[in-house]
Amino acid sequence: MKTAAARAARTGLRLWDRISIYLPIILMGVLALGTYWLVRNTPILGPAATEKAVTHEPDYFMRKFSVRSFDGTGRLKSEVFGAEAHHFPDTDTLEISQPRLRSINDKGVFTVATADRALSNADGSEVQLIGNAVVVREPATDAAGHAMPGMEFRGEFLHAFMETERIRSHKPVTLIRGNDRFTADSMDYDNLDRVMRLNGRVRGVLVPPGKP
Repeated sequence: MKTAAARAARTGLRLWDRISIYLPIILMGVLALGTYWLVRNTPILGPAATEKAVTHEPDYFMRKFSVRSFDGTGRLKSEVFGAEAHHFPDTDTLEISQPRLRSINDKGVFTVATADRALSNADGSEVQLIGNAVVVREPATDAAGHAMPGMEFRGEFLHAFMETERIRSHKPVTLIRGNDRFTADSMDYDNLDRVMRLNGRVRGVLVPPGKP
């Protein structure tokens, strides 16, 4: 029996020697299978989504609308009315048909602007009036209490800066101040500095005070 047991032990040792020779190969195969499984089951991250280029196409529109803006104290600064408007995200502007804009300065003086259409920035503080453009500033009093007549600007194009009370145009304009009337090829008017620049062919009619 000892001889049989010895033979079995020697057989087992020889078998283990053979297995130990192939053990590194077996382990490498197991590692390769594990790596393959990880590769197959790991989610693949796609390329980062690129932001869509902003184009000059309207992203929303409004019909028969009004937009109001207020200052930090809640005082109404401006109102914008229109038959229809389209918003362009690339410039953050509104293109308005049949616009009517009203601005109120810190002295409570109203300025009203109308046209066939307008291009306005987001808060209505800068407006390009196109076609039958009219800007009217109501009569007021200056710091000394002197009466200031109302003013009216007319033209096919007027660029109005409602908060800084400035009006420009590179096209022919008509200015009416009280009973006085002026025409010019272009204009730059600054109400805060009381400066009016009329360029090109300038004509004016001055009516003496008290005359109709």
